[in-house]
Amino acid sequence: MPKKSDVVLSPNEAMSQIPRSNPVQDDFGWTIPVEAVPLPSNGKIYPQNSSLHNRDLVQIKAMTAQEEDILMSRALVKDGSVLTHLINSCMIDKSINAKDMINGDRNALLVAIRITGYGPEYRAEVSCPTCTTKQSAVFNLGDLTIKRLNINPIAPGLNQFEFSLPVSGKRVVFKFMSGRDEEEQTIITERRKKLMPDVQVDNIVTSRLEFTIVSIDGITDRNKINTFIKSMPALDSRALRSYMSENEPGIDMNGQLTCVSCGAESLVPLPLGPSFFWP
Repeated sequence: MPKKSDVVLSPNEAMSQIPRSNPVQDDFGWTIPVEAVPLPSNGKIYPQNSSLHNRDLVQIKAMTAQEEDILMSRALVKDGSVLTHLINSCMIDKSINAKDMINGDRNALLVAIRITGYGPEYRAEVSCPTCTTKQSAVFNLGDLTIKRLNINPIAPGLNQFEFSLPVSGKRVVFKFMSGRDEEEQTIITERRKKLMPDVQVDNIVTSRLEFTIVSIDGITDRNKINTFIKSMPALDSRALRSYMSENEPGIDMNGQLTCVSCGAESLVPLPLGPSFFWP
């Protein structure tokens, strides 16, 4: 029988026996804070094989200079993936890919990451809904509320929901867009602009519906769905978009504004993009 010292360890076993040091903690006495962030979807729309399935919370580390490098990357900003890389860098559970998260959950994480990095105070340029005066205002990100998922998917662990169109009577199954969907939509939009540079109308409404509608009356053929979308009654389109907006989980990104010009108090949408992280 071989002695313990004679046993050859596998690379993984050998690595596990090497004492691991943390210079930041050992030499500087500093530990990067970790926060638990609630998921507005409660993980209900992620499949069983996902690390996000039925998950109420995820942990993130506080933003550091390393994440500032990500925000400064021109390449990541240009291809639209900078926020996805930022979330992934701060995520404690590396089995989670921010691309697969719906936008509402991503926004909850982005707000939390921003607060850990630069605090809750956020100065933004907004317009008064009453008099349209543009002004700089300060908002407290800690006051933003979570908008929970209050409708049930057509099946557990599935990002699909039903809605009946009021005019045509068609049964639509739709999904909430993910980071992956957003990136794909951006690529397709840019491709269309290059192929049709003379077209002046942006297909904002139809493009969004193309990415959110999964089926119409059981038909899943993308060409047929896209053809119907272009002929969808405006009232049906507006009703569907309103229903999706009202029920999409996420963060209520509206802040209270007292206009410096007319004195009106109103809620204004807060812009959320790469500049959101530069106070």
